[in-house]
Amino acid sequence: MILWFRTRLKNIFEIRLLNRKSDYEQICGGEAVFFKHVLFWSVQQVAPRRRSCVLLSEQGRTSRQEAPPTHCRRHVGGLCTRSQHAPITAQRRVRVTPPRDKMNDATVDATTLCLFDVDGTLTAARQVVTPDVADFLQRLRTRVRVGVVGGSDLSKIKEQLGADVIQKVDYVFAENGLVAYKNGQLLSVQSIQAHMGEELLQDFINFCLNYMASIKLPKKRGTFIEFRNGMLNVSPVGRSCSQEERIEFYELDQKEKIREKFVSALKEEFKGKGLSFSIGGQISFDVFPDGWDKRYCLGIVEKDHYSTIHFFGDKTKPGGNDYEIFSDPRTVGHEVSCPEDTRRLCEQLFFC
Repeated sequence: MILWFRTRLKNIFEIRLLNRKSDYEQICGGEAVFFKHVLFWSVQQVAPRRRSCVLLSEQGRTSRQEAPPTHCRRHVGGLCTRSQHAPITAQRRVRVTPPRDKMNDATVDATTLCLFDVDGTLTAARQVVTPDVADFLQRLRTRVRVGVVGGSDLSKIKEQLGADVIQKVDYVFAENGLVAYKNGQLLSVQSIQAHMGEELLQDFINFCLNYMASIKLPKKRGTFIEFRNGMLNVSPVGRSCSQEERIEFYELDQKEKIREKFVSALKEEFKGKGLSFSIGGQISFDVFPDGWDKRYCLGIVEKDHYSTIHFFGDKTKPGGNDYEIFSDPRTVGHEVSCPEDTRRLCEQLFFC
């Protein structure tokens, strides 16, 4: 019985491996149902274990690919190159990485613009922007268009907001927008010298120097009048003062209204000359032709057809250098007291 079983099993095994289906059916007959389970077990034992390799793609994805076995069930006793077989299909496991939070024109509200004053709004007076506020501005750009408008020249804005500020926001308006950048490119430059003329300019400078010579202050330093492209900046204490001297003058000015009295004298002396004055920051005030205040930048962005323009500033009372643009009907004005206040308000408006 045992000899008969082993002989029958050997014949079936050899014919099955040679893939001779007709002979298999002829010899096995009704015994095929019984022997197919034995045959399957035997072939699994003699076939070598299949190897696998894990390949790591350049994109950080993993793919699992079957490596061909040393022997093939169709070619007993020799190596198989599988050249006549169907190619093995690799099984892939793909790790999906969520997209980074970056500005995408498809998701940004291109109809809304946020304009920010610099001193007292994005930074402390004449100080460098903090990393938290700088990062927040970039996050805000994923929601709306962002611009800065300051009375200082571009070099001072870069000192406070970074040398690459014109690339990090959509608009930079230096000197109230008289020097304008959009998407890192210079748009326009205006000249106060050409507008006022040399005679009026010298009369104005001489009056300022004579007035400041009559003021007695705890300290005086240098750079009392700074000539910019679109304005004149006048500082009774001098712009080269230290931070401690700046604070000292500001506290004295709060009590004695030094700058306010100075501006009143200038308005009286140059009445009808087409000059405007605005007090900003802690130690100076700006002088510019009528209409050359921060509203000047609104005429530039009008070409981009924004439906809503938000403005954030700290000097929003009459006489402050944010007052005109803050109260302009073309803007939604927001008064803030410090950079942290600015961030909190923007989070309420655009991230809640």
